[in-house]
Amino acid sequence: MGKNRWRQSTVWLHVITSVGWMAQALVLFTLLVVGNTTDDPAIRLGAAEMAHVVDTALLAPFANASAATGIVLSAGTAWGFFRHWWVLAKFGVTVAQLNIGIFVLSAGLNDLVAAARAGERAVAPVPQLVGTAVMVAAIAAQAWLSVVKPGGRTPWARGAKPATAPGWLFAATVGAVVGDITISTIVGGPRPLLSLLVVAVALTWRRRSTVDRRRPAKSTLITARARVGQDR
Repeated sequence: MGKNRWRQSTVWLHVITSVGWMAQALVLFTLLVVGNTTDDPAIRLGAAEMAHVVDTALLAPFANASAATGIVLSAGTAWGFFRHWWVLAKFGVTVAQLNIGIFVLSAGLNDLVAAARAGERAVAPVPQLVGTAVMVAAIAAQAWLSVVKPGGRTPWARGAKPATAPGWLFAATVGAVVGDITISTIVGGPRPLLSLLVVAVALTWRRRSTVDRRRPAKSTLITARARVGQDR
């Protein structure tokens, strides 16, 4: 399969995992609301347990996959990270979502499940409900940004158009994401090791390709030196 096919597969995977991330965030929000509004301890415990399963076994792996494919597509195509306002906005929202999801929402779910298992009336706090709803809205906003592409180019878009990464990078990204989701499903928790590796490779490739474009070609240097010698 050629470079374009692998790049298109990476775009497809980014779309699928982003939609999955939003759908699972909606499921998580629904379970939290059910747990907060029921008086049945069994339903409350079940809702908390299922919310925890959805978060660790599905939502987190899909969020990692969406972020990884998005970063590779930015690093490995002419879109870049800072050349277009819509890409920059998506990148900023993704970083914020991952941090809020890991350090706020997931931590809150752990406390909720522990309280429900102890027989306490476990109720998801309002900030957790709001945070989950905001996550859904943010993913929907990112989808809108991808379709409309508003804002045009940023002041950092000057210079030559970035090159497109080789096909093997996109192929490795597809394999890494599928592998991480498979592993996460088996172990019941997010394990984005392969995705982190391919993101590091993509960022390294982007840095080296940027340096190579800024460095004058060898033939250009020879021509310039020859002209200097003739002038003398």
